[in-house]
Amino acid sequence: MPELPLKPRSARAHETALAAARALLAEGGLPAATVDAISARSGVSKATLYKHWPSRTALAAEAFGREMADAIPLPDTGDPRADVVEQVRRVSAFYAGPTGTVFAQLLAACVTDPEAAAYFRRYFLDGRRAAISVLWQRLVAAGLSSVDTDTATDLLFGPLIFRRLTGHAPLTATEADAISSAALEGLLKRG
Repeated sequence: MPELPLKPRSARAHETALAAARALLAEGGLPAATVDAISARSGVSKATLYKHWPSRTALAAEAFGREMADAIPLPDTGDPRADVVEQVRRVSAFYAGPTGTVFAQLLAACVTDPEAAAYFRRYFLDGRRAAISVLWQRLVAAGLSSVDTDTATDLLFGPLIFRRLTGHAPLTATEADAISSAALEGLLKRG
């Protein structure tokens, strides 16, 4: 994972490759986002791709993290509880569509690719958890909960991931509301 700022030419290649990977993921999921396809689409050599990422799954994980961050902005209605409920709905809808399939493909691929798993955590999971932390801290600041952010995040969003992976129950707005309602009943202070 690059830690130092990239030189301008290298940064352009990095961004171009990420854009190509995002497009390929949208078109055909992880199977379509091969190194050959990303190289052909972006014009970035395979050697350069491997200088930036240890594997195509790592590259796809970083691209997908940007996709979700762009697709799901944080709500700010002025009501911290409503914001959390709305975010659960938005994430549920994201996972219910074609992007949910890509998410499941990336999770599965990361099981056997530890370097890609590190990219998935850094460029997807860490960013999503930081965003949810912003929402949860609004609840804490309003005195509505003292539950830590990590626990709340796992309880609110873990069921969505489980449903996406197992397909045992739908990912609808109604179901998302049921999940957030049940989770918040246990997470919020009773007045």
